[in-house]
Amino acid sequence: MMRFGYWMPVFGGWLRNVEDERMSATWDYVSRLARRSEQIGYDLSLVAELNMNDIKGTGAPSLDAWSTAAALTAVTEKLELMVAVRPTFHLPALLAKAAANIDHIGGGNRLSLNVVSSWWKDEATMYGVGFDQHDDRYARTAEWLDVVAGVWSQPNFSYAGTYYSVERTALVPKPLTKLRPPIYAGGESETAKELIARKCDAYVMHGDAPERVGEKIADMRMRRERLGLGPMQFGVAGFTIVRDTHEEAQREVARITDVRASAAGFANFQQWLSGTQLDTTLATQEYSVSNRGLRSGLVGTPDAVAGRVAAFEKVGVDLLLLQCSPQLEEMERFAEAVITPMRGRPSGRLSQTVADSGR
Repeated sequence: MMRFGYWMPVFGGWLRNVEDERMSATWDYVSRLARRSEQIGYDLSLVAELNMNDIKGTGAPSLDAWSTAAALTAVTEKLELMVAVRPTFHLPALLAKAAANIDHIGGGNRLSLNVVSSWWKDEATMYGVGFDQHDDRYARTAEWLDVVAGVWSQPNFSYAGTYYSVERTALVPKPLTKLRPPIYAGGESETAKELIARKCDAYVMHGDAPERVGEKIADMRMRRERLGLGPMQFGVAGFTIVRDTHEEAQREVARITDVRASAAGFANFQQWLSGTQLDTTLATQEYSVSNRGLRSGLVGTPDAVAGRVAAFEKVGVDLLLLQCSPQLEEMERFAEAVITPMRGRPSGRLSQTVADSGR
Protein backbone atom coordinates (compact mmCIF):
# COMPACT_ATOMS: atom_id res chain seq x y z
CA MET A 1 0.00 0.00 0.00
CA MET A 2 1.27 3.45 -0.91
CA ARG A 3 2.68 5.55 1.93
CA PHE A 4 2.51 9.32 1.87
CA GLY A 5 5.38 11.43 3.11
CA TYR A 6 6.33 15.06 2.77
CA TRP A 7 9.38 17.27 2.95
CA MET A 8 9.49 19.21 6.19
CA PRO A 9 9.86 22.89 5.13
CA VAL A 10 13.03 23.56 7.11
CA PHE A 11 14.00 26.15 4.45
CA GLY A 12 10.74 28.09 4.56
CA GLY A 13 9.43 26.70 1.28
CA TRP A 14 10.25 25.05 -2.05
CA LEU A 15 9.70 27.83 -4.59
CA ARG A 16 12.68 29.88 -5.67
CA ASN A 17 10.53 32.58 -7.30
CA VAL A 18 8.11 33.16 -4.40
CA GLU A 19 9.73 35.04 -1.56
CA ASP A 20 7.14 34.43 1.17
CA GLU A 21 5.30 31.10 0.99
CA ARG A 22 3.62 31.55 4.39
CA MET A 23 5.55 28.63 5.87
CA SER A 24 8.27 30.08 8.05
CA ALA A 25 11.44 28.17 8.89
CA THR A 26 10.63 28.10 12.61
CA TRP A 27 10.10 25.49 15.28
CA ASP A 28 6.55 26.76 15.82
CA TYR A 29 5.60 26.09 12.19
CA VAL A 30 7.27 22.71 11.70
CA SER A 31 6.05 21.31 15.02
CA ARG A 32 2.48 22.37 14.25
CA LEU A 33 2.79 20.87 10.77
CA ALA A 34 4.17 17.55 12.04
CA ARG A 35 1.44 17.10 14.63
CA ARG A 36 -1.31 17.91 12.15
CA SER A 37 0.14 15.76 9.38
CA GLU A 38 -0.10 12.53 11.33
CA GLN A 39 -3.72 13.34 12.19
CA ILE A 40 -4.72 13.61 8.52
CA GLY A 41 -3.00 10.51 7.18
CA TYR A 42 0.64 11.25 6.42
CA ASP A 43 3.10 8.51 7.32
CA LEU A 44 6.52 10.16 7.12
CA SER A 45 8.38 13.43 6.93
CA LEU A 46 11.78 13.94 5.33
CA VAL A 47 13.91 16.44 7.23
CA ALA A 48 16.53 17.74 4.81
CA GLU A 49 19.99 18.76 5.98
CA LEU A 50 21.69 21.92 4.76
CA ASN A 51 23.33 24.49 7.00
CA MET A 52 22.56 27.24 4.49
CA ASN A 53 19.37 27.89 2.57
CA ASP A 54 19.81 26.88 -1.08
CA ILE A 55 16.23 27.78 -2.04
CA LYS A 56 15.64 31.23 -0.55
CA GLY A 57 19.28 32.31 -0.55
CA THR A 58 22.20 31.91 1.82
CA GLY A 59 21.04 34.79 4.01
CA ALA A 60 17.68 33.16 4.70
CA PRO A 61 17.02 30.89 7.71
CA SER A 62 17.32 27.11 7.64
CA LEU A 63 16.70 24.74 10.55
CA ASP A 64 19.20 22.14 11.73
CA ALA A 65 18.01 18.71 10.67
CA TRP A 66 19.04 16.55 13.61
CA SER A 67 17.95 18.65 16.55
CA THR A 68 14.69 19.39 14.72
CA ALA A 69 14.07 15.70 14.05
CA ALA A 70 14.73 14.75 17.67
CA ALA A 71 12.29 17.39 18.89
CA LEU A 72 9.64 16.41 16.34
CA THR A 73 9.93 12.78 17.39
CA ALA A 74 9.19 13.80 20.97
CA VAL A 75 6.03 15.79 20.09
CA THR A 76 4.47 13.29 17.67
CA GLU A 77 3.14 9.78 18.19
CA LYS A 78 3.48 7.78 14.99
CA LEU A 79 5.05 9.96 12.29
CA GLU A 80 8.26 8.50 10.85
CA LEU A 81 11.13 10.99 10.60
CA MET A 82 13.48 10.37 7.69
CA VAL A 83 16.47 12.54 8.52
CA ALA A 84 18.95 13.50 5.85
CA VAL A 85 22.60 13.04 6.77
CA ARG A 86 25.75 13.90 4.85
CA PRO A 87 28.81 11.80 5.70
CA THR A 88 31.26 14.68 5.28
CA PHE A 89 29.48 16.59 8.08
CA HIS A 90 29.15 13.73 10.62
CA LEU A 91 31.57 11.16 11.96
CA PRO A 92 29.77 7.84 11.48
CA ALA A 93 29.99 6.35 14.98
CA LEU A 94 28.84 9.60 16.59
CA LEU A 95 25.95 9.94 14.15
CA ALA A 96 24.98 6.33 14.79
CA LYS A 97 24.85 7.12 18.52
CA ALA A 98 22.61 10.16 17.97
CA ALA A 99 20.35 8.21 15.61
CA ALA A 100 19.97 5.34 18.08
CA ASN A 101 18.96 7.84 20.74
CA ILE A 102 16.26 9.36 18.51
CA ASP A 103 15.07 5.84 17.70
CA HIS A 104 14.52 5.28 21.44
CA ILE A 105 12.78 8.65 21.85
CA GLY A 106 10.26 7.54 19.22
CA GLY A 107 9.77 4.06 20.64
CA GLY A 108 11.31 2.31 17.63
CA ASN A 109 10.32 2.13 13.96
CA ARG A 110 9.98 5.91 13.63
CA LEU A 111 13.46 6.89 12.44
CA SER A 112 15.11 6.40 9.07
CA LEU A 113 18.17 7.94 7.43
CA ASN A 114 18.41 9.58 4.03
CA VAL A 115 22.12 9.47 3.20
CA VAL A 116 23.15 12.30 0.90
CA SER A 117 26.59 12.79 -0.59
CA SER A 118 27.34 16.52 -0.25
CA TRP A 119 27.20 18.67 -3.39
CA TRP A 120 27.51 22.28 -2.14
CA LYS A 121 31.15 23.35 -2.04
CA ASP A 122 30.44 26.86 -0.70
CA GLU A 123 28.61 25.45 2.30
CA ALA A 124 31.46 23.07 3.09
CA THR A 125 33.96 25.92 2.89
CA MET A 126 31.87 28.19 5.10
CA TYR A 127 31.50 25.51 7.78
CA GLY A 128 35.09 24.27 7.64
CA VAL A 129 34.28 20.85 6.18
CA GLY A 130 36.36 19.10 3.53
CA PHE A 131 34.77 18.77 0.10
CA ASP A 132 35.33 15.62 -1.97
CA GLN A 133 34.81 15.28 -5.70
CA HIS A 134 31.89 13.18 -6.92
CA ASP A 135 33.27 9.61 -6.90
CA ASP A 136 35.37 10.32 -3.81
CA ARG A 137 32.21 11.39 -1.99
CA TYR A 138 30.63 8.03 -2.71
CA ALA A 139 33.75 6.14 -1.65
CA ARG A 140 33.58 8.01 1.66
CA THR A 141 29.87 7.27 1.94
CA ALA A 142 30.47 3.54 1.46
CA GLU A 143 32.87 3.46 4.41
CA TRP A 144 30.57 5.68 6.46
CA LEU A 145 27.71 3.25 5.98
CA ASP A 146 29.94 0.32 6.97
CA VAL A 147 30.79 1.98 10.27
CA VAL A 148 27.20 2.97 11.07
CA ALA A 149 25.94 -0.54 10.34
CA GLY A 150 28.76 -2.08 12.34
CA VAL A 151 28.36 -0.05 15.53
CA TRP A 152 24.57 -0.51 15.39
CA SER A 153 24.85 -4.30 15.16
CA GLN A 154 28.02 -5.42 16.94
CA PRO A 155 28.95 -5.15 20.64
CA ASN A 156 32.48 -3.88 19.95
CA PHE A 157 33.14 -2.79 16.41
CA SER A 158 36.49 -2.02 14.81
CA TYR A 159 37.11 -0.69 11.32
CA ALA A 160 40.13 0.63 9.42
CA GLY A 161 39.45 2.32 6.10
CA THR A 162 40.74 5.12 3.91
CA TYR A 163 38.37 7.70 5.37
CA TYR A 164 37.32 6.33 8.76
CA SER A 165 38.80 4.22 11.53
CA VAL A 166 37.24 3.16 14.84
CA GLU A 167 38.49 0.79 17.54
CA ARG A 168 36.23 -1.47 19.59
CA THR A 169 33.36 1.01 19.52
CA ALA A 170 30.68 0.18 22.09
CA LEU A 171 27.32 1.75 21.23
CA VAL A 172 24.73 1.23 23.97
CA PRO A 173 21.80 1.26 23.77
CA LYS A 174 21.45 -0.17 20.29
CA PRO A 175 18.55 1.04 18.13
CA LEU A 176 15.15 -0.32 19.10
CA THR A 177 14.14 -0.85 15.49
CA LYS A 178 14.65 -4.49 14.53
CA LEU A 179 17.57 -5.09 12.17
CA ARG A 180 18.24 -1.33 11.95
CA PRO A 181 16.58 1.97 11.09
CA PRO A 182 16.06 1.93 7.30
CA ILE A 183 18.66 3.67 5.17
CA TYR A 184 17.42 5.55 2.11
CA ALA A 185 19.59 7.14 -0.56
CA GLY A 186 19.23 8.67 -3.99
CA GLY A 187 21.50 9.25 -6.96
CA GLU A 188 21.58 8.85 -10.71
CA SER A 189 25.24 8.26 -11.50
CA GLU A 190 26.48 4.73 -11.96
CA THR A 191 28.64 5.10 -8.85
CA ALA A 192 25.66 6.15 -6.77
CA LYS A 193 23.34 3.40 -7.99
CA GLU A 194 25.88 0.66 -7.34
CA LEU A 195 26.49 1.93 -3.81
CA ILE A 196 22.76 2.16 -3.07
CA ALA A 197 22.12 -1.33 -4.40
CA ARG A 198 24.87 -2.79 -2.20
CA LYS A 199 24.41 -0.95 1.06
CA CYS A 200 20.97 0.70 1.38
CA ASP A 201 17.43 -0.42 2.12
CA ALA A 202 15.52 2.00 -0.09
CA TYR A 203 16.02 4.11 -3.20
CA VAL A 204 14.56 7.63 -3.44
CA MET A 205 14.25 9.46 -6.75
CA HIS A 206 13.69 13.00 -7.96
CA GLY A 207 10.35 13.73 -9.56
CA ASP A 208 9.71 12.04 -12.88
CA ALA A 209 6.91 10.41 -14.88
CA PRO A 210 5.72 6.99 -13.64
CA GLU A 211 7.07 5.29 -16.77
CA ARG A 212 10.57 6.65 -16.20
CA VAL A 213 10.41 5.90 -12.47
CA GLY A 214 9.37 2.34 -13.32
CA GLU A 215 12.49 1.94 -15.47
CA LYS A 216 14.69 3.12 -12.59
CA ILE A 217 12.99 0.70 -10.19
CA ALA A 218 13.48 -2.21 -12.60
CA ASP A 219 17.15 -1.32 -12.95
CA MET A 220 17.67 -1.20 -9.18
CA ARG A 221 15.85 -4.49 -8.70
CA MET A 222 18.16 -6.15 -11.23
CA ARG A 223 21.19 -4.78 -9.42
CA ARG A 224 19.92 -6.20 -6.11
CA GLU A 225 19.23 -9.58 -7.66
CA ARG A 226 22.70 -9.67 -9.17
CA LEU A 227 24.14 -9.05 -5.71
CA GLY A 228 21.95 -11.72 -4.14
CA LEU A 229 20.16 -9.18 -1.94
CA GLY A 230 16.50 -8.89 -1.02
CA PRO A 231 13.88 -6.38 -2.17
CA MET A 232 14.11 -2.64 -1.59
CA GLN A 233 11.58 0.11 -0.97
CA PHE A 234 11.19 2.89 -3.55
CA GLY A 235 10.23 6.51 -3.07
CA VAL A 236 9.78 9.44 -5.44
CA ALA A 237 9.48 13.19 -4.91
CA GLY A 238 6.61 15.23 -6.25
CA PHE A 239 5.14 18.73 -6.03
CA THR A 240 1.36 18.67 -5.60
CA ILE A 241 -1.26 21.13 -6.79
CA VAL A 242 -4.82 19.89 -6.38
CA ARG A 243 -7.64 22.11 -7.63
CA ASP A 244 -11.29 21.72 -8.62
CA THR A 245 -10.47 22.22 -12.29
CA HIS A 246 -7.51 21.57 -14.57
CA GLU A 247 -7.44 25.26 -15.51
CA GLU A 248 -7.11 26.38 -11.89
CA ALA A 249 -4.22 23.99 -11.36
CA GLN A 250 -2.39 25.22 -14.45
CA ARG A 251 -2.78 28.84 -13.39
CA GLU A 252 -0.99 27.96 -10.16
CA VAL A 253 1.78 26.21 -12.12
CA ALA A 254 2.24 29.34 -14.23
CA ARG A 255 2.51 31.48 -11.12
CA ILE A 256 5.20 29.43 -9.41
CA THR A 257 7.31 28.79 -12.53
CA ASP A 258 7.73 32.45 -13.48
CA VAL A 259 11.51 32.20 -13.53
CA ARG A 260 13.52 35.24 -12.52
CA ALA A 261 17.25 34.62 -12.78
CA SER A 262 17.88 37.33 -10.20
CA ALA A 263 16.17 35.35 -7.43
CA ALA A 264 18.37 34.66 -4.41
CA GLY A 265 18.77 30.93 -4.93
CA PHE A 266 19.74 30.96 -8.61
CA ALA A 267 23.51 30.85 -8.07
CA ASN A 268 23.15 27.94 -5.66
CA PHE A 269 21.03 26.07 -8.19
CA GLN A 270 23.74 26.54 -10.82
CA GLN A 271 26.39 25.24 -8.41
CA TRP A 272 24.25 22.19 -7.63
CA LEU A 273 23.93 21.41 -11.35
CA SER A 274 27.70 21.62 -11.79
CA GLY A 275 28.33 19.36 -8.80
CA THR A 276 25.94 16.52 -9.64
CA GLN A 277 25.65 13.86 -12.34
CA LEU A 278 22.00 13.61 -13.37
CA ASP A 279 20.70 11.37 -16.12
CA THR A 280 18.69 14.19 -17.76
CA THR A 281 19.25 17.88 -18.46
CA LEU A 282 17.17 20.12 -16.25
CA ALA A 283 15.24 22.82 -18.04
CA THR A 284 16.02 26.25 -16.65
CA GLN A 285 12.37 26.78 -15.70
CA GLU A 286 12.55 23.78 -13.39
CA TYR A 287 14.80 25.84 -11.20
CA SER A 288 11.55 27.27 -9.78
CA VAL A 289 10.55 24.09 -7.90
CA SER A 290 13.08 21.95 -6.05
CA ASN A 291 13.76 18.25 -6.64
CA ARG A 292 12.15 18.19 -10.12
CA GLY A 293 8.83 18.01 -8.31
CA LEU A 294 6.60 19.06 -11.19
CA ARG A 295 7.82 16.19 -13.37
CA SER A 296 5.85 13.77 -11.22
CA GLY A 297 2.64 15.25 -12.62
CA LEU A 298 0.73 15.45 -9.35
CA VAL A 299 -1.12 18.50 -10.63
CA GLY A 300 -4.80 18.77 -11.51
CA THR A 301 -8.20 17.70 -10.26
CA PRO A 302 -8.55 15.20 -7.38
CA ASP A 303 -9.37 12.39 -9.82
CA ALA A 304 -6.42 13.22 -12.07
CA VAL A 305 -3.96 13.35 -9.20
CA ALA A 306 -5.37 10.15 -7.70
CA GLY A 307 -4.90 8.45 -11.03
CA ARG A 308 -1.30 9.58 -11.12
CA VAL A 309 -0.74 8.17 -7.62
CA ALA A 310 -2.16 4.85 -8.82
CA ALA A 311 0.22 4.90 -11.80
CA PHE A 312 3.20 5.31 -9.46
CA GLU A 313 1.98 2.50 -7.26
CA LYS A 314 1.60 0.24 -10.29
CA VAL A 315 5.27 0.64 -11.29
CA GLY A 316 6.47 -0.19 -7.77
CA VAL A 317 6.62 3.08 -5.84
CA ASP A 318 6.03 2.54 -2.10
CA LEU A 319 6.41 6.14 -0.89
CA LEU A 320 5.54 9.55 -2.30
CA LEU A 321 7.56 12.42 -0.80
CA LEU A 322 5.42 15.47 -1.39
CA GLN A 323 6.15 19.16 -1.48
CA CYS A 324 3.48 21.84 -1.75
CA SER A 325 3.05 25.52 -0.99
CA PRO A 326 1.93 26.69 1.46
CA GLN A 327 2.62 23.31 3.01
CA LEU A 328 -0.02 23.07 5.72
CA GLU A 329 -2.98 24.29 3.69
CA GLU A 330 -2.09 22.29 0.57
CA MET A 331 -1.38 19.12 2.56
CA GLU A 332 -4.84 19.39 4.07
CA ARG A 333 -6.28 19.68 0.56
CA PHE A 334 -4.28 16.70 -0.74
CA ALA A 335 -5.24 14.55 2.24
CA GLU A 336 -8.94 15.27 1.81
CA ALA A 337 -8.92 14.89 -1.96
CA VAL A 338 -6.55 11.92 -2.39
CA ILE A 339 -5.37 10.14 0.76
CA THR A 340 -8.71 9.75 2.52
CA PRO A 341 -10.62 8.43 -0.53
CA MET A 342 -7.75 6.11 -1.44
CA ARG A 343 -7.53 4.57 2.01
CA GLY A 344 -11.29 4.32 2.26
CA ARG A 345 -11.20 1.43 -0.21
CA PRO A 346 -10.67 -1.99 1.42
CA SER A 347 -7.59 -2.84 -0.64
CA GLY A 348 -5.93 0.53 -0.14
CA ARG A 349 -5.64 0.85 -3.92
CA LEU A 350 -7.62 2.95 -6.35
CA SER A 351 -10.12 1.45 -8.71
CA GLN A 352 -9.14 1.10 -12.36
CA THR A 353 -11.76 3.69 -13.25
CA VAL A 354 -10.12 6.31 -11.06
CA ALA A 355 -6.66 5.27 -12.21
CA ASP A 356 -7.64 5.64 -15.84
CA SER A 357 -8.99 9.12 -15.23
CA GLY A 358 -5.47 10.41 -14.56
CA ARG A 359 -3.96 9.23 -17.81
